[in-house]
Amino acid sequence: MSDTATRAEALKQQDGALAHIAYVLRSNPVTLLAFAMFAVLLLAAVLGPLIAPFDPLQTNASNALQPPSFTHWFGTDNLGRDVFSRVIVATRLDLAISIAAVALSFLVGSVLGSLAGYWGGWLDAVLNRVFDTIMAFPLFVLAMGIVAALGNTVENIVYATAVINIPFYARLVRAEVNIRRDAGFAQAAKLAGNSDVRVLALHIFPNALPPMMVQVSLNLGWAILNAAGLSFIGLGVRPPTAEWGIMVAEGANFIVSGEWWLAIFPGLALMFAVFTFNLLGDGLRDIVDPRQRS
Repeated sequence: MSDTATRAEALKQQDGALAHIAYVLRSNPVTLLAFAMFAVLLLAAVLGPLIAPFDPLQTNASNALQPPSFTHWFGTDNLGRDVFSRVIVATRLDLAISIAAVALSFLVGSVLGSLAGYWGGWLDAVLNRVFDTIMAFPLFVLAMGIVAALGNTVENIVYATAVINIPFYARLVRAEVNIRRDAGFAQAAKLAGNSDVRVLALHIFPNALPPMMVQVSLNLGWAILNAAGLSFIGLGVRPPTAEWGIMVAEGANFIVSGEWWLAIFPGLALMFAVFTFNLLGDGLRDIVDPRQRS
């Protein structure tokens, strides 16, 4: 009987969460547009190799530097590879780097910031000095140094991007937790017999999620730009892998001679992704905000 009641309660909470998400999407057309654009990116990332009309790595010297046409929608590059296929396939790699880096920095920054904000003391002082040290460097230059030292692999690009983003989440969580650790609901949870860890994880931290979601959306776009920038200067993903930054870097050499499509279309894909993530911020904040739930 208790198992049935537990399942019913879980289903009720799930239905309430889905209803809340639907309400947020209906009440804000910009958020609905942002999620639709994000769905396009996800579809391109998941189905990219299946929907690409040509092999993104196949070269054909006779078709080199062909302008956009019905056969090659975005034209071809200097090796005869189809630019549209490469742009579509590159979505998976760029999106994976961005999401993995932001997820890692979110996880580490949340834990460190929560500990520093809740208990304070010497732990807070030490972590703040570490974050000050990281943020003292120009972030892109620091990412360049990390990748140059560890090697330009996809994993190291993720680690470098995550390291330079950790202070943003840690300081944001620290401030939110520090404000709420002595709030009435936190004290009530303690008096009810909850441990400090449980109070922090289940009662205080959820209230820090709304501003963090805005930071997540901004960092997703910045992480893609960071990965593309590293590839542009030769410290990112190595050719011939399809990646937006590499494609822009390779296409930049041909703009003067009139082959504008080589850099324009990968650049537009970058712009679309960053714009999508910037629009997602408000919607994610409203979805995770406990105060928005009825």
